[in-house]
Amino acid sequence: MKNIAKLALFFTISFAALFILAACVRFLHIRIDIIRSMPPRDGRLGEELLAAFRWALPAALYFSLLLSLSYTVRRRIFAPAAMLCLFILGSAVCFGITVGAESLSRFAEYLAPSKSLGNPGLILTQADNAIVLIQDPKDTWGPRVVSIPGRPLLYQELPRGPDGKPISLPPISFRTDTAWILQSFVIDFSLAGGELVKRIGSPDGSLLSFAVYTCTLVFLLVSLRFALALSHWPLANLFLGILVFRGILSMEVFLDTPETEGILNNLLGELIPPHYAVPLVFVFLGSLICLYTFLSFLARRKGPYEA
Repeated sequence: MKNIAKLALFFTISFAALFILAACVRFLHIRIDIIRSMPPRDGRLGEELLAAFRWALPAALYFSLLLSLSYTVRRRIFAPAAMLCLFILGSAVCFGITVGAESLSRFAEYLAPSKSLGNPGLILTQADNAIVLIQDPKDTWGPRVVSIPGRPLLYQELPRGPDGKPISLPPISFRTDTAWILQSFVIDFSLAGGELVKRIGSPDGSLLSFAVYTCTLVFLLVSLRFALALSHWPLANLFLGILVFRGILSMEVFLDTPETEGILNNLLGELIPPHYAVPLVFVFLGSLICLYTFLSFLARRKGPYEA
């Protein structure tokens, strides 16, 4: 019982730390994207915080469960009790944070205007082209000078496109050389967070659909404990667990696409409601993994007549 209490404390602390860190990083990224735009968009601080929370929730859930499962293996905590504890805690925090954030969304309508970066003379670059803004960057119709390689400078006193609207400007340049593996994590966690919002906030969603989806996803992740106990090297097991969890995240995003959901609904017919097709896949895979883990445990045990 003492080990389970330590596990609950470890999961709570790791989840809180990861959630706060991920939410802060995502919030800063959203704010930078807003102020980079020319002219800068008016940002709603509440909506940006909600978007950061929605992205941070699946990220914190995946990594905190991964670290907690690794902790149970290293501390040799009884596997069924540890998995049950993590299942309850993971489902509870995911459910509570999402419901709380969506409940507070109605109070997130106040404006926080974004400030313009730069002054008259700001140079924007895109590929090999450059645009010099002569007036304040916030002035959509302000005159500008365009530099295109191999052509003379072009002065646009009233920049207007064929449709009569202002010609769009490229964003302010920042160094954005991000490794693809990190970009893929950002994209997939955004899609996973969007699916949680759709399950609880869309007209077709419901609290029950969200709860079933969340609990089955946590059940699948917790069932992967065996991947963190394949060798006697904890660090190697942790890296293997990262790869396995990354595969589950990609599978979750794939299953949540409208095309895949349509295929699953056609296969299942009217046996279950459409919103429960993907959770059924999670339960099926998690049950298979648990069965494999149990049979592997029995196979490794020595019988009374074995040497």
